[in-house]
Amino acid sequence: MTIGLPNMRPNILIIMSDDQGPWAMSCAGTPELATPTLDRLAAEGTRFTNCFCASPVCSPARASFLTGRIPSQHGIHDWIMSGNINVEEGVTWSGKDRPIEYLKGLTAFTDVLAANGYVCGLAGKWHLGASGLPQKSHTFWCAHSIGGDSYTNYFIFDNSPAMTHQTQYVTDVFTDRALDFLERHGHGKEPFCLSVHYTAPHEPWRQNEQPPEIWQRYDNSEFVSLPVLPPHPWRGWNPTPQERREAVQGYFTTITAMDAGIARLLKKLDALDIADHTLVFFTSDNGFNMGHHGVFGKGNGTFPLNMFEESVKVPFIARCPGRIPINVVNSDLVSHYDFMPTILEYLGLANPSADTLPGRSFANILRGGGGGHEAVVVGDEYGPVRMIRDRQWKYVHRYPQGPHELYCLPDDPQEEKNLVTDAQYRGIVGRMRARLEEWFLQYVDPSLDGANEEVSGNGQIGLVGQAGKGPPAFV
Repeated sequence: MTIGLPNMRPNILIIMSDDQGPWAMSCAGTPELATPTLDRLAAEGTRFTNCFCASPVCSPARASFLTGRIPSQHGIHDWIMSGNINVEEGVTWSGKDRPIEYLKGLTAFTDVLAANGYVCGLAGKWHLGASGLPQKSHTFWCAHSIGGDSYTNYFIFDNSPAMTHQTQYVTDVFTDRALDFLERHGHGKEPFCLSVHYTAPHEPWRQNEQPPEIWQRYDNSEFVSLPVLPPHPWRGWNPTPQERREAVQGYFTTITAMDAGIARLLKKLDALDIADHTLVFFTSDNGFNMGHHGVFGKGNGTFPLNMFEESVKVPFIARCPGRIPINVVNSDLVSHYDFMPTILEYLGLANPSADTLPGRSFANILRGGGGGHEAVVVGDEYGPVRMIRDRQWKYVHRYPQGPHELYCLPDDPQEEKNLVTDAQYRGIVGRMRARLEEWFLQYVDPSLDGANEEVSGNGQIGLVGQAGKGPPAFV
């Protein structure tokens, strides 16, 4: 079945969560987690089970989603400390934060959409530097001041260069602002692209900051879908039963509260009678381990930094009634760096950076056909750690000295048996390493090459490459 678009270009609603593992939806195999709206989106659209971020940490992953570039092409290799906002007048670099526009000069898909008549809005997390400055052709800009914070005591830039203090539950604030945008632009002739970037389910998960009625619904849950494993030797997780309960209960609560916010957005699309003309995408910036592999967190949940499936895979759902196939579960390999070429091809717009980007469009899947990285690869990176993955093998290489990893995923989906030193797999290791180096060599900007950067997972505070000469770039 092939599904086409009408002549008029559709609206776009992109919903992105923060630190949501690929498993963290009821429809993805965690039945005790209440996600009725996400389950509804999946039933009314196409859910991808093998979607990957470009880096298993927030800022580089978000930059790659926006620009289609891997971190070694855009220069953000770690999470950006403090959002680059705490600047004192007249103070030069001395360990202070600085407002850096990290993506300046790089084309995002929102720039292309705006140039073709779309009104672009952002409500939620930015975390790509200079958070008070509207960027990438967004004319509506309600951005969190930093990457993650208290759910009831935080600051935002609410369509203003001045920060405002907020105490309303943060998920509700960004939902409200998104509804304001829809009310303003959902009636017009110009199509819109609205990005709603929730900070949920990122910690902290203090009970007194969460909706009590949602928190209490998990009071008696044993969270049996999540593993309880010995701590990973690379700085693993070894919680007490009470610590585990509080972490999982907080994580689940924030997701269920976000799910309720998404329900309000979908209800607004229905009320405006534009649901059938709005492409809705749901994803997360990166994955998350909640005891998986004996780890708590994402790529920097261990040291050395990890590339476990739960860190690099993310939920991805696409819905548009009458246009995107319904109740489809797709297992093709796709990546966030594929999103820019996908959305532009789907809309019939030229991709000005196509020749230099690693992504390939999976628009044909959204039309009801085939696609994805069947015989190609998905590559991820986190500074000096790089991964290449096909349907059978995952190879992880850590520059300069390792440790390296090789997993046969059909036989070992939990990534428990590292085959990299097994003599019988020496040929596979050689081929996968050559494939990885060839792939990254094709796309890396040598001046921004993460393999040469001092990334430890503790945060980025400056530019890399020629523009970053001087102050250190990483903590």
